[in-house]
Amino acid sequence: MPAGLQVRRAPACQGRPGGHSADKDGTAGRGGRVGWDGFLLLWSGAWGAVALVGAARSLAGVTKAQRTVRLAGRIERVGEVRHGASRIGGIPVTVAWRDPDTGREVVVQGDDGRGETLTAAWAGREIGVSHPGGRPDEHRFANAPEPPSRGLAGPAGALFAGYAGLVALAAIRWAWPWALVGGAGPWALSGLLYLPGTVRDRRGKRARLAAMDAVPGRIVAVFRDVRVDEDDGSTITTLTPVVAFTTRDGTAVTAHCTAHLADPGRARGREVTVHHTPADPAEFTLDPAADRRSWGWDVAVHAAAVLVLAATAVVGVALLG
Repeated sequence: MPAGLQVRRAPACQGRPGGHSADKDGTAGRGGRVGWDGFLLLWSGAWGAVALVGAARSLAGVTKAQRTVRLAGRIERVGEVRHGASRIGGIPVTVAWRDPDTGREVVVQGDDGRGETLTAAWAGREIGVSHPGGRPDEHRFANAPEPPSRGLAGPAGALFAGYAGLVALAAIRWAWPWALVGGAGPWALSGLLYLPGTVRDRRGKRARLAAMDAVPGRIVAVFRDVRVDEDDGSTITTLTPVVAFTTRDGTAVTAHCTAHLADPGRARGREVTVHHTPADPAEFTLDPAADRRSWGWDVAVHAAAVLVLAATAVVGVALLG
């Protein structure tokens, strides 16, 4: 050993009389702080309790979603859009519906931005209207009538959070491959269950695309929304062109046109060809070929994601074995 160099050995850890040492599984001893195992157990238990309470409220029919009145409204009139206005409430509409509590007709002018932004409007279109019982002035619009809700979105989210905690607990307490099995496995099964529906949806879109009517249209305005990014202070500008066209049966449609339009900032006054489904003019495109290719990629990406998730779960099972 070189001269002048001293090595001091640390004494072996010894428990003090009356002290508390950490348990092997990560939880603190009596009187100590709760470790990861205890935290994850508390996390999962708390979210599980929230899910149970939410499910009980749904069974009792007292959730906010179940107390919300959902019905169909009708667009009576569509006004002229203003170039440079905001896309939120940018299409001026007059909507009417009948209040089920009083039986009187409610007429509202303008989309004030609550709920969904109406992206397509024409006189006679049926849209969704929802509001708390007895308070039609607090209405919200949707682009289509909404079915009754059981209010299970919140409990489902709580159940997922609790499950995630249990997966993390299994990975910490037993072996890390449990994170692969518990994380990727359920997502792979869910994706596999939804894959046939995705394929059917693609076939339906292709059939509707083949039956579309082609009519002339015109970009009548470009909505402009400006906001400041909270992180870096930069200004973000969103441009939303608005197209107007008339279907073969004489329905005048005003709609947002956010795809397949070059240089949207200078698009006002441009003549375009609009392809729309006869039954629902809100379903339209300026480039059917591009939409056809995009829908094909949607199915391919869905299938690839299912394969990757399934392979990840299989690897986790193999590592556990």
